[in-house]
Amino acid sequence: MANPIASLIQADLASLTNAAADLAQHTQIAPAAQFGGMGSNAGESAGSFAQAMQNAISGVNSADQAASAKMADVDAGRSDDLVGAMMASQEASLSFSMLMQVRNKVMGAVDELIKLPL
Repeated sequence: MANPIASLIQADLASLTNAAADLAQHTQIAPAAQFGGMGSNAGESAGSFAQAMQNAISGVNSADQAASAKMADVDAGRSDDLVGAMMASQEASLSFSMLMQVRNKVMGAVDELIKLPL
């Protein structure tokens, strides 16, 4: 019983290893490309930390509103997608928790900066 499972696991591992090797050979990653061009057009509105935080807050707010709307639809009987509503609610909750963790880290960093001797 263990031998067929072990052979399947080894086959999956070999497949994943080959796929990772192929991906490493064929993928060219440009520096800072994942940040939406912030590095390429530094002269044009590269974005500030405050703007990034405002975008994050508005994203979390919209996710919360969407989750609330889905839950309201389920409660009113307009939808029977309880699983989707619960997933959206959990996603909104996790987004809010992550945003609060980022806020706490930023506030801690600001406190450390204030404590620095000049």
